[in-house]
Amino acid sequence: MTEKHPEQMLKEAILATTRDHKPETADQLAKEIHEQFPTITEKVIVEALLELQNEGKLQFEPKHALPHNLIPFLRTNAALWYWVTFAIAIAAAVSVFVVPEGAYPFVVLRYVLGSVFILWLPGYTFIKALFPRELPLKTNDRNLDLIERAVLSLGMSLALVPIVGLLLNYTPWGIRLAPITLSLTALTLTFATTAVFRDYQSSVKSDKQTIINRQT
Repeated sequence: MTEKHPEQMLKEAILATTRDHKPETADQLAKEIHEQFPTITEKVIVEALLELQNEGKLQFEPKHALPHNLIPFLRTNAALWYWVTFAIAIAAAVSVFVVPEGAYPFVVLRYVLGSVFILWLPGYTFIKALFPRELPLKTNDRNLDLIERAVLSLGMSLALVPIVGLLLNYTPWGIRLAPITLSLTALTLTFATTAVFRDYQSSVKSDKQTIINRQT
């Protein structure tokens, strides 16, 4: 009996894994094959995947079709955080000017929105603008990544708000409720808009890298 060529064995293993395990992405398939054949490099596995694709035995497609520009991207679930942030910032700013101090129980909503507006949104949007996809701290746990982002957002908010107050102190408006509210609103929305744009760019870049990895 003729011994099978290693390349042919690798292709058969890829087809068998695809049929039995049904991996969702090409990266997941390559990882499973690498676990079966630890001595085979990822480059060789990718080349085998591409050969199978050229032979018509496998077909890879992007999991998510990204919009061609920013406006359609804003209508996707990936930009939902932006609209939530936008709504909270505007609602908090409006409540400051519309809800008087003694208007119970509406003033409670003003306090809640104000707390989120001051302690969370400026830092969150700033961190999101700097690191739209992943934090520079490498973690394997997604929940830990969310905790780190929350802590950084809180800390950055506590740093940004005093800076805004300090800058306003040297302006004709001074440190008063209206200038602080409007300044923080403008700052938060500026950071959020920058962040969603960078988020879109990162998504496009990630999608292109995925396609390139599958075709090279």
